[in-house]
Amino acid sequence: MEETAKWLEIMVKGLVSYPDEVTVASKKDDMGVLFTVHVNKSDAGKVLGKEGRTAKAIRTLLYTKGYAHDMRASLKFDVPDLRIDPVE
Repeated sequence: MEETAKWLEIMVKGLVSYPDEVTVASKKDDMGVLFTVHVNKSDAGKVLGKEGRTAKAIRTLLYTKGYAHDMRASLKFDVPDLRIDPVE
């Protein structure tokens, strides 16, 4: 689990402008492991990507890595003060 968190942190740090502010927390429960990635507010677009494509790609890689280690992994991005306005 710690190896996967470190791998995830290195991957996300390669995408952002403020790599020193990237942290990855993991929490294990009955459902599997939840990885929470914290990034700077200005890096939200880089991590999430257009229409969420980058986030989806990162999740896919994480699920695959988790499957290889017999671990059900899920991912949550935590961006401080991020407000997404609903589309009307």
